[in-house]
Amino acid sequence: MTKPFDLVVHGATGFTGRLVVEYLLQRYPAGGSLRWAMGGRSAEKLAAVRDELPFIQFEVDAALVVPDPGTPASLQALMGSPRLVLTTVGPYQLYGNELVAACAKAGVDYVDLCGEPAWMRRMIDAHEAQAKASGARIVFSCGF
Repeated sequence: MTKPFDLVVHGATGFTGRLVVEYLLQRYPAGGSLRWAMGGRSAEKLAAVRDELPFIQFEVDAALVVPDPGTPASLQALMGSPRLVLTTVGPYQLYGNELVAACAKAGVDYVDLCGEPAWMRRMIDAHEAQAKASGARIVFSCGF
């Protein structure tokens, strides 16, 4: 299945998310071999980050993904966009539950920077079977 993006950096307006965006820009400029987008809860904040980085050559709004993490329908809509969600939105035990569940259900790969082992155990117990069935790869503490 073809999706618009290879990955979405969820939490691109935060300190760590912005570092990830800057890294990707240096190595994978818009229109290159890696199709990626910035994601977060606020379109205005995402646009501000995009506009502060003058070397970004995004098509206007095309590379900004704004799911509502508290709304399952919004997260399911997000799952139609990327093959992988890279999230820097923590603490994960507060903000990661629904995202992991949505990725596991939709077969979308998931990576984070989590350092919360009790939460990771709960997510594995809750979503391992679904992730295996859908083909989603869930990778915690990637780069922690």
